[in-house]
Amino acid sequence: MFKGTFTAIVTPFKDGKVDEAAFRDLIDFQIAGGVEGIVPVGTTGESPTLGRVEHLEVIRMAVEQAAGRTKVIAGTGANATSEAIYLTEEAEKLGIDGSLQVTPYYNKPSQEGLYQHFRAVSECTELPIMLYSVPGRSVVSIEPETAGRLAADCDNILSIKEAGGDPVRVDLLKAALPEGFPILCGDDPLTIEFMKRGAVGLVSVASNIIPQAMSDLVRAMNAGDVAGAEAIHGKYEPLMSTLMGIDTNPVPIKAAVALMGMCEQEIRLPLVSLTDENMGVVKELLENFKLA
Repeated sequence: MFKGTFTAIVTPFKDGKVDEAAFRDLIDFQIAGGVEGIVPVGTTGESPTLGRVEHLEVIRMAVEQAAGRTKVIAGTGANATSEAIYLTEEAEKLGIDGSLQVTPYYNKPSQEGLYQHFRAVSECTELPIMLYSVPGRSVVSIEPETAGRLAADCDNILSIKEAGGDPVRVDLLKAALPEGFPILCGDDPLTIEFMKRGAVGLVSVASNIIPQAMSDLVRAMNAGDVAGAEAIHGKYEPLMSTLMGIDTNPVPIKAAVALMGMCEQEIRLPLVSLTDENMGVVKELLENFKLA
């Protein structure tokens, strides 16, 4: 279920509204690129700026357009446990394949608070759940011991996306989690290092524009072809690093998608578009890779 490449897909906007046509085309582009799944309304999908109705509408469109051709792991986490439960229950009715549950941000809960939060969400649904630890966004990380408790106590918590930027976390998680519990990398440039330590997949930002390359990289690693994966990584590392480092995600990747003609260059406040200088950097990079 949670193995391979899953694209943290952008949410295209046009004139202040979700651009349905562009979103559906992006999903088809991902499927053509061979990803195992898409992750709508996550961090890259600007979920904090979507209202509840919009949030669920994006999920509905994703399920409809995917039409069983790829998995839809929808972001249904939230700051408030009650809201996470609501979004998860409603998204389950829409036919998603799984739920991505982010660490509640701003609240800064204790590890016991995180345990109780995720357990409450797991009890409201039969969906497979992927935990999402991203301390750079939420301040608090899901500690390995907490992940282990959740995996032991909640039958439908079946994976974790680790986006703390440290490959050593894979070792710590493996020691705390049941054998074979899927760990996915949440940082494109660290994919190989994570997978060398036992991660089995990636929730990717870069695959918005290079789905085939990121899918091939992850499949190579899962097949034990480290040299093949490293060749792909070596080629695309400048692209991955720039997209993740030049500005806050998803600002750079959305600019790249727009420069490729797949959506408008529209992003919601409080995020703002790239500066002209940084837009030039991204444009030159895409041209070098013959992507724009």
